[in-house]
This record gives sequence, C-alpha cells and structure tokens, in this order.
Amino acid sequence: MKLPPLKALPFFEAVARLNSFSKAADELNVSQSAVSHQIHQLEAYLGEDLFTRQGRYLSLTEDGRHYLDSISSALFQIERASEQVQGKVDRQVRMALFSSFAVRWLIPRLPSLQRQHPEVDLTLEMMNESPHLSDRVADCFISLHNDRRGFTCDLIYRERLFVICSRNYWQQLSTELMQEGLIDTPEPDRLDPKLLLRCPLLSTYHIFGEHRDDWRRWFDAMDIPLPANARIQNFSHMLLALEAARHHQGLALTNDYMYAVHEDPDLVRLPCHTLVTGDCFYFAYKTSRRQEPGIRILRQWIRQQALSSGLLNPEAEEPGLY
Repeated sequence: MKLPPLKALPFFEAVARLNSFSKAADELNVSQSAVSHQIHQLEAYLGEDLFTRQGRYLSLTEDGRHYLDSISSALFQIERASEQVQGKVDRQVRMALFSSFAVRWLIPRLPSLQRQHPEVDLTLEMMNESPHLSDRVADCFISLHNDRRGFTCDLIYRERLFVICSRNYWQQLSTELMQEGLIDTPEPDRLDPKLLLRCPLLSTYHIFGEHRDDWRRWFDAMDIPLPANARIQNFSHMLLALEAARHHQGLALTNDYMYAVHEDPDLVRLPCHTLVTGDCFYFAYKTSRRQEPGIRILRQWIRQQALSSGLLNPEAEEPGLY
C-alpha cells in the first residue's frame, strides 16, 4: 500500500477549511512555516499544486478541491472510528437543509426531539439551495438529490403546490362570487380556476427559476393559459409570498411543509387542484455512518415526524441506497 505523507493530510484539510496558513497553524498549535512545509511536502508527493497563491489571497486549485472532497471524508471516518474504540459516543449532529423547510416545518417540531432524545445535540446549517452532500458540509441533509454515490436517501416528501390566501381575503372573495352567482355557497367543494384570475397572484420565481412560472404551470395543468395581463406580484422566496398572502395581498401557491391547516388558522386553502412539481425531499446521510447514534436517532425521528404530520405517505417507497 503506497500512501501519501499522512502527517500532511490534517494540515492540508485545516488550510483548505480555514482558507489560511496562519489560521491553520493556530488551530494545529504549530508554526506557520511548519504548515507550509507539510503542504509543500504533500504537493511534491502528488506532483500537483493544491493551492493558488496570489499575494494575500489563497484558494484551492481544481485538483485541490477534488483531493479535499476525498480525504476530508476519510479523515473524519478515522476520527469517528477512533472515538468508538475509545468508548466515546458522539451524538452531535450537523444537519444542512433549506431555510424554508427549517423555519416552517422542522424548528416548530424540535421540542419533540428534545423531549424524546435530549442526548442529541443538533446544529442546523440553513442553505438557500439544495445542500451539497459531503461530510465537510454536514453529517446529514434534507436534500432534493438522491443520486450521490455512498449516500442513503430516505424519501420524506413529494412536493405539490396548492392555492392559499388569508381568511379575510377569502371571505371577501367568496362574498363577491356569491353575489355574482358564480358560487352557491361560501364554502364550495370546488372552485373554477378561471375565477382566480380576478385576484392578484403572488408568484415565487425561485420554485421553477422563472417569473410567473409557478402560476403558469398551475393553470396549464387545467389547460388554462395564463393571461399576459394577469396581476402578478413576484417574490424570490415562498416565505415572502406566504407572508404577503397572510397580509391579504392576494393568492399564493405553497406546499405542505410551508402550510398546514391546524398550524396556521389565519390562512385558508382554496378548493382547487394541486400541482405536483416533481421535486422530492430526502433525508440523506452517508451509508457508512448509518450506525452512528446521532444520525440513527435523527433519521428515525424525522421519518416519524414526516409520517405523523402527513408530509410522507405511509405507502411511500423504502429508503434508497445510491
């Protein structure tokens, strides 16, 4: 077995993570020259530059990024294996997830985790995009991706969009529709989607990446073209559109983790069709770490919460290994 200079690997990981030779030296309690020596020794062995140095600025080369992804996970596994042999049980868990999923669904349920499993020390890392599956980012993830080799991905939600508005807004709208003879009751079983075009539509362009596209697709599902003159207010995030709807500004499209009837009485779900977006949310973690106590406990708790809240259909397929 031909291995690189193993002593240099923690030095490389620290410099890459901290983006600084001096900060790595402080963390490792060595001199900066010692850090430089170890990095030069590793680069000489590999025959490639791992860092680009431009004056005071330091960045990883493409080779350096690939090498970091590979060795940081290995170093982490060595650390965990050593702790287990020493009898140390670590229940600290870092979870990376979308900010909206964290704020609207996970955080309100954390008291349940704390009551059931006070030994779990959970740290949340909120992301604007689906997080990259890597030990350097977190220990486990709520992710849209299930194709990362070496990771197990448990399905917890298939996204669907439906229409909501504030209770006051719906009362005013239904009153107008009854007066015009367009509905027979203030609580109809079904509402013609075309009637919604008289209202301001609150659009989240982050969902599909285009302005108006969420409402366009929602109407397309019923073979109704979205008029060019439709009144649309654009928002970058569903959280913003949801708050605009709460303040009586129009109709918004949202999903099941952002809105639940019993948790948000100020909002009303309109009796219209739902749009399946095709996005699936997974609880993801590295398969080789599946027996770690913190990850195992959190995995079971997340799935139980997804089932009990109705987010996950009990007939959903079993976890997938990729």
